Amino acid sequence: IMNVNEYSKQNRISYVLLSNVPEITKTEPCCLGIDEAGRGPVLGPMVYSVCYCPISMIKKLSDLGFADSKTLTEEKRDNLLSVIENNCDFIGWAIKIISPTEISNEMLRRYKVTLNEISHGAAIELTRKTINAGANITEMYVDTVGDASKYQNKLSEVFDGVSVKVTPKADALFPIVSAASICAKVARDRCIQGWQFPEGDIKEDYGSGYPADPKTKQWLKDVVDPVFGFPQFVRFSWSTCVNILEKHACEVMWEDDEAEETDKKIVPITTFFAQKKNATNISVKHSKFFSERKLEQKFVTVGCWINTGIKGGTIRLIEKEYNKQLQYLVCRLHAKEFLA
Repeated sequence: IMNVNEYSKQNRISYVLLSNVPEITKTEPCCLGIDEAGRGPVLGPMVYSVCYCPISMIKKLSDLGFADSKTLTEEKRDNLLSVIENNCDFIGWAIKIISPTEISNEMLRRYKVTLNEISHGAAIELTRKTINAGANITEMYVDTVGDASKYQNKLSEVFDGVSVKVTPKADALFPIVSAASICAKVARDRCIQGWQFPEGDIKEDYGSGYPADPKTKQWLKDVVDPVFGFPQFVRFSWSTCVNILEKHACEVMWEDDEAEETDKKIVPITTFFAQKKNATNISVKHSKFFSERKLEQKFVTVGCWINTGIKGGTIRLIEKEYNKQLQYLVCRLHAKEFLA
């Protein structure tokens, strides 16, 4: 039974849930479908799902009436999920609920992770968990995320020996992907309905949750805090949110940003070239962190004689200034003497 209550208790953290693996899927060759729900909205989690069954029972799965979840009513989706759960003797599934907090963190980190990369990672994680649980997966059918051919090659490299097919509208073409679509959509609907706002009393009249919805836009403007931004329900990384924060939230000047502003000046191009040998009093701008702790950085000049291996041949290396630590490169040359 698909129960997302554990996620609802800690909706800041992503959550993975797997069904029991049907015994028949451990021995017979199986196909696996992958789909998602909630990729576009600015509110709530994105849910990835896999669904699998024996290849020999695809006709039976198709006869159960699966179709793309987006074309079905909520009641019909719930009924089809019950069909999946009632046929657990040959249908298995797994879902990953990717919290809006994780989406925001990944997409706003210094080295940004794109939504496509997050999606690929979720699909690979669920497939691996399914295979590791014992399911004999030999075929995969996946709805397109990004470039279809690149995604297909990526999955083929990860799951060697599995036939992979990535195509647009896979949920309308393959019943097993349609079943995965049902699982993903119902799971997301339940997450939204059971959402608990840790920030306190937040009105829930937020519309469809899509950034183009005027009702959703107005809700974002109403709930934004000038210091803390939005509730955890919101994906901060969406451009809609970024624009609202710029207009309605307080601007924060970090210490490093302030230092960068005061240090910005035009310098001559000659400063990028090596200093003359008799250059002295090299000016170094120290970080406030070091100044407050009475720490300073030292430059050390190092020179050495190197034995070239040629009779009577020794050469004097050019003096270099090393900051933080001394590094020596030895390429079959033997240091004869170091001079301080």
